[in-house]
Amino acid sequence: MAYISIQDAMDKGSGAVSCRGWVHRERGSKKIKFIVLRDSTGIIQCVLERTKFEKMWDDIDKLQVESSVMLTGEIKKDDRAPGGFEISVEKFEIVHASDKFPITKDTSIEHLADHRHLWLRSRKMTAILKIRSTVFGAIDEYFKGEGFYEYHSPIFQAVQCEGGSDLFEVDYFGKKDVFLAQTWQLYAEPAIFALEKIYTICPSFRAEKSKTSRHLTEYWHAEMEMAWSDFKDIQDHGEKLLKFVVKAVLEKHKPELELLERDWKKLEPTVKKPFVRMTYTEALKILKDKCEMDVPWGKDLRTIEEDKLSKLYDVPIICTHYPKKVKAFYMTEDPDDPRVVEGCDFIAPEGYGEIIGGSHREHDIEKVKARLVEDGEDPTEYEFYLDTRRYGSVPHGGFGLGVERIISWICGLDSIKDAIPFPRTMERYKP
Repeated sequence: MAYISIQDAMDKGSGAVSCRGWVHRERGSKKIKFIVLRDSTGIIQCVLERTKFEKMWDDIDKLQVESSVMLTGEIKKDDRAPGGFEISVEKFEIVHASDKFPITKDTSIEHLADHRHLWLRSRKMTAILKIRSTVFGAIDEYFKGEGFYEYHSPIFQAVQCEGGSDLFEVDYFGKKDVFLAQTWQLYAEPAIFALEKIYTICPSFRAEKSKTSRHLTEYWHAEMEMAWSDFKDIQDHGEKLLKFVVKAVLEKHKPELELLERDWKKLEPTVKKPFVRMTYTEALKILKDKCEMDVPWGKDLRTIEEDKLSKLYDVPIICTHYPKKVKAFYMTEDPDDPRVVEGCDFIAPEGYGEIIGGSHREHDIEKVKARLVEDGEDPTEYEFYLDTRRYGSVPHGGFGLGVERIISWICGLDSIKDAIPFPRTMERYKP
């Protein structure tokens, strides 16, 4: 008999089935053994009677959590059993008897981090990883459906885009000033003059000396760049993308969200309602009037201010027109107020912080040079980038989405570290 998944066996509901997987839990007596079997699709209780397995009973009795097994038996509905079904086992094979598993119920967070390679097997991490897979697939599907081409930029880069203090310097055959990519942007903008609409999903690296639950030194970045766009186009694509991703997760993963104890109904407004849009100046007024927080104009919004704003709404906020001095050199000045730029941050509900940062790009070469000098950069190091403003420059813009941040928000996680299989932080680089 062909082996099928636990979910397929439960969908069948009755009759003979063959399944394989790992021992999730086990208990029993001298006469009977209960094994909760786990595979990628779920768990199911399996009952082994000693009278059917007398010759191998000692081995069955010694089975520990995470032993790998194969079995055949009769499945039936049983509301008392984990998963709501039970298999009465007729044939049983031990593929590998596990050593004592080092992860127990009362394990510390640090111990789980040390054994991350094993903690991935937990039902919590399995649920998160399934949702993560759907998020990646939905991002790809959205951009391809909107006529974007997938494009790839180098990981080794010789210029900075987001801030020199956050760069990971690399010993590149003895050459200095080579860094791991913070973003694809400076290498993406040249490609819009060929492909016009491009996107990527790739790793980015930030050497932020932060120990918060929101930061990773290595994370996955979904980025887009678009020729002939205005500032509103960039905001609209960000909103449509988030709606598309959240909708895909809700359609496929309500059981996983429930396993994570995530109230998925809190995600429905993101799909059904328009996002809240406000300028930076309007945000300061709301913070003062509704949250009694007096933020001086010109100061960037911190995590605490973003959290206060996010808890006023049940959908993401698109905050626009930040002061020029707190944003990157490539952002377009607002034509009506040169103190601010056409940049935006998408702030997730429920205190999950910024999930998208985007802008309309400055296409005036002299303004780009001046901003580079203001930031302490040498414009001659950016000649390849400035060439995009010399030969047929056009209005364009783009954004970057932190994939782990959106996964963290969708899953309702306490820490972004659980949104990626092997988190890299200031303090952890292994396993």
